Amino acid sequence: MGFLKQTTPTIDFPTWSQGTRAEKIRPMARHWAEVGFGTPVVLHLFYVAKILLYVFVGWVIVISTPGIDGFFDVTAWYDEPIVFQKVVLYTMLIEVVGLGCGFGPLNNRYFPPFGSILYWLRPKTIRQPPWPGRVPATRGDTRQLVDVVLYAAFLVVIVVALFSSGSGPMPALDSGVGVLPVWEIWTILVLLAVLGLRDKTIFLAARGEVYGAFCVTFLFTGVDMIIGAKLVFLCIWLGAAASKLNKHFPFVIATMMSNNPIWRSSRIKRTFFESFPDDLRPGRRARWIAHFSTVVEGLVPIVLFFSGGGWLTWVAAAIMLIFHFGILSSIPMGVPLEWNVFMMFGVLAIFVGHADVGLADLTSPWPVVLFAVLVATVVVGNLSPRTVSFLPGMRYYAGNWDTTLWCIKPSASAKIEQNVVAIAAMPASQIERFYGSAEAAQIMLYMGYAFRAFNSHGRALFTLAHRAMAGAGSEASGPDVAGAGSEASGPNVTGQEVGENATAVVDEAAEAAYMITDGERICSTAMGWNFGDGHLSNEQLIASLQKRCGFEPGEVRVVLLDGQPIHRQTQQYRLIDPATGEFERGFVRVADLVTRQPWDDQVPVNITWRRG
Repeated sequence: MGFLKQTTPTIDFPTWSQGTRAEKIRPMARHWAEVGFGTPVVLHLFYVAKILLYVFVGWVIVISTPGIDGFFDVTAWYDEPIVFQKVVLYTMLIEVVGLGCGFGPLNNRYFPPFGSILYWLRPKTIRQPPWPGRVPATRGDTRQLVDVVLYAAFLVVIVVALFSSGSGPMPALDSGVGVLPVWEIWTILVLLAVLGLRDKTIFLAARGEVYGAFCVTFLFTGVDMIIGAKLVFLCIWLGAAASKLNKHFPFVIATMMSNNPIWRSSRIKRTFFESFPDDLRPGRRARWIAHFSTVVEGLVPIVLFFSGGGWLTWVAAAIMLIFHFGILSSIPMGVPLEWNVFMMFGVLAIFVGHADVGLADLTSPWPVVLFAVLVATVVVGNLSPRTVSFLPGMRYYAGNWDTTLWCIKPSASAKIEQNVVAIAAMPASQIERFYGSAEAAQIMLYMGYAFRAFNSHGRALFTLAHRAMAGAGSEASGPDVAGAGSEASGPNVTGQEVGENATAVVDEAAEAAYMITDGERICSTAMGWNFGDGHLSNEQLIASLQKRCGFEPGEVRVVLLDGQPIHRQTQQYRLIDPATGEFERGFVRVADLVTRQPWDDQVPVNITWRRG
């Protein structure tokens, strides 16, 4: 990695640019396996400075609380309940204004490096109500003045709470400062709920499943607040561990480790793959780390929860601190850095600072009820990934998420920039501006493709992209290749019947008209936020953009790929033309994904329905 300059693959650009997409991904994948994304060292240092600033500002906010004294006398106040409350609210604020997860170039955000507050304080931007047909006063997809006021009020109330005094001595919690006023917590929760019902994007950006859940525990009295917080932490860890019981997670580890700034040696990075440079599936080391980290995340928190103090608590706490520091130090794509620092603080403040508080001390059933609700959400999210976002489903970094690709013609891209109220330009424009030339931008675009292809679902996405683009626009009803559209069963790229395996015939002439863009990037431009969430890039967003842009048939094609249900070994997909609707659906088998190379875009596809 260079200090100021991106480390890019060494290729003969004119020759490379003439290859197919698979051929162009291959050298990018090999480069990633040896170097990672090639991020300049100075950019990693920027994120380190950002984390240090997050810690420093939070520290100052805590010290400003009456009764919390001694800037460096941390042991005197780190376990005060109001300190934990303020750290939760401060981190929620960082997230919901756009300075947390998904910030900056490592999430392909360049100009500006974040959206969120820039969109959500602006009327006429896109919003996505989760249940517009069921919840009154939530219909529509355009941000109104009331949405702006609600969001602004949410920010203001959090800031007010951050500088509020405590309620006074609480002997039950051995606290001389107390907790925040309950009315502030209620106001924050009500505003978050109303905002979430009007626009699920804001709820997800605020990390409502984490910080919102902790806010609920702040309504509990006495030790129930501490027990509730412990149960929320426990659910986060166990939910994340359970979601990693799949064949996808080793792919995440191999990709993350090869991009880890700590591992400077290409020789070490190659060892995370089966047989560099020809077999870039996860190697033995990556698989071992995946399995070991899942065991740690699934078992150590249980020990931490029930240890009750003493050396066992300290050992379990130390292991979890190392666990989260390992994630933090890798500076992963998507940059959930503040969240990992928060989790580390929670280990100390809640589990070490209140090690003697356990289930036997409960004074009401409400902490258990909250835990049951969270567990139920995790269970539903794992059984039906399309129903629950991977965030409340707590499928963090499991490699198993809803993902999407958008195939967009230049005319459609121009329509989006002209007709959608947004701050950021389309992703391709931002990349070219950031890297300074069309040639450099093309290379970095394919580095992004390589990253997506390194995850097991990438093989399916790029296979399905072929099917989506083949013959696009030849008929208003959907794709038609080699006369297959004349069949009663509908268009079929390779002639197989519905239900049988099909692959994709590459129609280079048709595909040359499109730019393939990750659905996350479309969310970033259109709605101001994304964090690897296909639940935002779905039929709802497609309809919103179609209403504003009026795409012609074949001008845009979208691939929607669901995550894998935990009890099945398949992933469902849909192919959609915004102008004419869904034209194909089916599934791919996980076994067909995990045995292929990142550049293999000929995964067998099982078609269950197609429009005739």
